[in-house]
Amino acid sequence: MLRTALRNVLAHKARLVMTVLAVCLGVAFVCGTLVFAESSAAAYRGAASKNFAGIAVTVTPKDPPPGTPADRPADVLDDALVRKLAGVPGVTAVRPSVDGSATLNAADGSPLRAGKAWANLAAAYVPNADGKDSRYPLAEGRAPANDGEMAVDRGTADAGHLRVGDLVTLATDGPVMTKRLVGIVTTEDTRVTAGGTLALFDKATAQRLFTTPGHYTSIDLAGEARTDQVTALLPADRALATSGAAQAAQQATNVDMMTRGHQKMPKIFAGVALFIGSFLIVNTFTMLVSRRTREIALLRAIGATRRQVVRSVLWEAVLVGLAASAAGFVAGLGIASVLPDLLGTAQDPLPHGPLVIGARPVVAALGVGVGITVLAAWLPSRRAAKIAPIEALRSAEQPPTPAASRTRTALGAILLVAGAGLLVSLTGAKDASDANLQNAMAGCALLVAALITLAPLLAVPVIRLGGRLTGRFGVTGRLARENALRDPRRTAATASVLMISTALVAGLAVIGDSTSGALDRQAASGLSADYVIGSRTTTTAIDPAALKRVADTPGVETASAVADSTLFTGGTVRSISGVDPATVDRVVQLDFVSGSSKDLGPGRIALSSSVAREQGVSTGGTVNAHIGPGNDFKPYTVVGVYRDNPIADDALGARSEVQEHSFKPGTVQRILVRTDGGAVSKTTGDRLRTATGNSPLVQVKDREELVHEAAGSLGELLTLMYGLLAIGVVISLLGIVNTLAMSVAERTREIGVLRAIGMDRSGIRRMIRLEAVTVAAFGTLLGLGGGLFGAWAVGSLAGGAMTQYSLSLPWGTLLLVCLVSLTIGVVAAAVPARRAAALSPLEAVAET
Repeated sequence: MLRTALRNVLAHKARLVMTVLAVCLGVAFVCGTLVFAESSAAAYRGAASKNFAGIAVTVTPKDPPPGTPADRPADVLDDALVRKLAGVPGVTAVRPSVDGSATLNAADGSPLRAGKAWANLAAAYVPNADGKDSRYPLAEGRAPANDGEMAVDRGTADAGHLRVGDLVTLATDGPVMTKRLVGIVTTEDTRVTAGGTLALFDKATAQRLFTTPGHYTSIDLAGEARTDQVTALLPADRALATSGAAQAAQQATNVDMMTRGHQKMPKIFAGVALFIGSFLIVNTFTMLVSRRTREIALLRAIGATRRQVVRSVLWEAVLVGLAASAAGFVAGLGIASVLPDLLGTAQDPLPHGPLVIGARPVVAALGVGVGITVLAAWLPSRRAAKIAPIEALRSAEQPPTPAASRTRTALGAILLVAGAGLLVSLTGAKDASDANLQNAMAGCALLVAALITLAPLLAVPVIRLGGRLTGRFGVTGRLARENALRDPRRTAATASVLMISTALVAGLAVIGDSTSGALDRQAASGLSADYVIGSRTTTTAIDPAALKRVADTPGVETASAVADSTLFTGGTVRSISGVDPATVDRVVQLDFVSGSSKDLGPGRIALSSSVAREQGVSTGGTVNAHIGPGNDFKPYTVVGVYRDNPIADDALGARSEVQEHSFKPGTVQRILVRTDGGAVSKTTGDRLRTATGNSPLVQVKDREELVHEAAGSLGELLTLMYGLLAIGVVISLLGIVNTLAMSVAERTREIGVLRAIGMDRSGIRRMIRLEAVTVAAFGTLLGLGGGLFGAWAVGSLAGGAMTQYSLSLPWGTLLLVCLVSLTIGVVAAAVPARRAAALSPLEAVAET
């Protein structure tokens, strides 16, 4: 039977090419993702190991106990400790460091990688006896020597278009500074190579910025020192000794976790490709088995058992799977090599390094490629083995039994009721909790399974109804319709690939368009300001002195500062915004149910409607609370209740009180700006940035940019959507080509008869094309229906998080999906139609 399987594979190799391509696509994404993940991790580990090369132990300060007044944590590491550690047996060198964080502006004045505060590193250039710092080899220029000079790494210089001699604007955690760039270095620090920046200062400047003169943030020891030896010399509970190997491993792990999100999208593509590709495999083997029914009957007649027939088909699947796995693995290596460039950007690069091919990608290639193919071929093989030899010899086509049809109908109905019922039950939830999201995903999965199960039953009425359109093409249109209905199971399996991709794209497009509109309306309804000036990170703030400069900027009508803090009310923690009662109504659209913002002041706050209901208070009542951590509870008078507003947070207080209890007392976190006549322009934005000192820690955004930022995840959603559509298009194309090619082979005599009775070659081609378009339209129609229904049900959960949410249909995208689907049918039919039209009538009729 193995020889028989090998002969069948070689005999039908052209028909199996499409199946190999479909499996290859899924295997390529799986292997590419795994190799990319392992290679990235190895690159991070390798870079970290190089960065910590030669470091035996590192000494760092411990944080003081909570609530304990103490000196700055780094003050424990001083020159005296450096001299003491130099005497540890086995220590060959002691290298003190001063590290902190600094955010730089690029040459054009825009903040450089400001979103990666965790990796915007700053350090002291501490030369050794030879005058060089081995951690930062100089590539250009020289090392910084005084307070007005600095150096950066090569990646930062390239990303910011900085050159030696340029003036660089930067900020650490305070006023903006300008320093001359005198050197460019290289570094293997994985925090920098993973997308961060590096700014280097002379030792005295770094100590002034990040610690105190004569003190350090860490001390590295080279040689054969052990952590226990070093710990014995450290001040108790004030410093910690860690081995260099442990630091390298921890740093690589941290960076890997921060960049792990880049691996999710390829995995989603791999899963979708394998899932919808399995339909192509099932369809191909079903058609091959059906084509060889007489052959299988002869095998049964000469003594082959059912088990041997099943084994023969499964061996074919194994051989096909092995070929697809090998091709997919090679393609996966290509994908892994280009993913760092595709997923990384100049502002967010991913590390490059040699590809690491471990056991997981190889096992995954074989397991996925062979496993999916064998599983997909198992059902057709069992169906073929059940055919009685005499029955198979009598007929080449075996329609499904009534019992099988009833079973499919019952199963499909159960899945449809379960999936639709679960989705409908969520329409009243209005709560995007994890449980509801999981139920929504389960409902969508059940709905897709129901459509796949019922597709053969739906094909007949739907295609007959659509046949009125193809009937306008005369006899070729009617023949195309009947050919599509000849085997509803085959038609449904072919259309299911397109149905799944269409449903995914349609559903994501509707949710994305509706969410984008909701964010736009929400920003418009809650914000009257034209610009919002805010800090880029939660650990930085805006100097209140900038408020006057902003207010005096030409074109500014109102500038109102906001201080953010936390409001503790019993067992709950809420956010509170400190505002200026005299100006807040001009920049924020507050809809007060009762009371007014004019009455805000010390000891008086306003609450959002949801918080007021939760606390059971109304205007005129009191609530026991405290602003900021570590303060005592006291009664606050509620002077107003306003409808929930994302700009105003959960509560409002007087800025004079709230900013004294923020994480940085005396500072503000936002400045809301309203311009004369609502004018928004690049000139006004540049003036506002100048008023804030062009600090890279401060961002100036107009309303459109705020909406775009709030919808940042929608960009990934759209990328995912079009990626899924591309996968669906490719596999659908392969599936329809395969189905039509094998269908043409099955109908060779029929086509010969049509040619013999007068149908010309153009008519044959038109018939095949209309059949392909009919199948594509059927899959698209089911996909659109399922996708829109799922988007309607799941969208209600978004409505719970965004009161402005309403279902919106992106007609342009949906029309594009329909056009792409119909185009697939036309393109897929090109080769089979040409092959059918090229058949000689006499040879076709004579074929047995």
